[in-house]
Amino acid sequence: MSVTHADYRLSQLDQLEAESIHIFREVAAEFEKPVLMFSGGKDSIVMLRLAEKAFFPAKIPFPILQIDTGLDFDEVTVTRDRWVERLGVRLVVASIDDAIAEGVVVDDGKTSRNRMQTGTLLNAIESHGFTAAFGGGRRDEEKARAKERVYSHRDEFGQWDPKMQRPELWSLYNGRLHAGEHMRIFPISNWTELDVWDYIGREGIEIPEIYFAHQRRVFERDGMLMSETPLNPMREGEVATERTVRFRTCGDITLTGCVESGASTIKEI
Repeated sequence: MSVTHADYRLSQLDQLEAESIHIFREVAAEFEKPVLMFSGGKDSIVMLRLAEKAFFPAKIPFPILQIDTGLDFDEVTVTRDRWVERLGVRLVVASIDDAIAEGVVVDDGKTSRNRMQTGTLLNAIESHGFTAAFGGGRRDEEKARAKERVYSHRDEFGQWDPKMQRPELWSLYNGRLHAGEHMRIFPISNWTELDVWDYIGREGIEIPEIYFAHQRRVFERDGMLMSETPLNPMREGEVATERTVRFRTCGDITLTGCVESGASTIKEI
């Protein structure tokens, strides 16, 4: 007589998912007013899916915050609105145009709107009284993001000071704050980009169509293929042609380049 034993070992994706869900629940229990920073890209959408799972069947108990540069891809906005409607989550939009009008940030005509996002974000966090802000940074990214812990402390000026960072032992996190401070939370810190794509494929997560191959009129600038759009006028000598391209990231349409690709599925990507 043979005895079979159930295998209770979790796959890598299941372990990462469980860790992220644990972090979402810890923050919801520990902080008075959390918010999920949402760019509309694949990482923030994966976080939204994880938050949905963490609190199901209840609704996500905190809003999502998007910094509106005025230069977002239409496909990103459409996907965002579908997620917001399906989940019934509250959307808070902080506009860079409003921040400029209110004197929060200065538009000198030279600085990209990406750089103006920081001041707009800090003003939104302060004005709404958010005490914790979920972000989609991962440790496999460039050093500005890789330095972040799961709980990354920010002082009253929104700055990160390594001397103020708390140790994170055995999945125990210290969320104590003084007045005016807040915490940045990174639930997918231990994920890689490949993990993110594998999870999107496994869960059937809707992401903006620009991640997949599509026809688009583009022109070459500084070695990159840029979208033809009234928001980004072509310079002398630049010529737009229609090509099959996709984007690896969703950012400012005037700064985000695409690559020629026929990858139309996650497996092909």
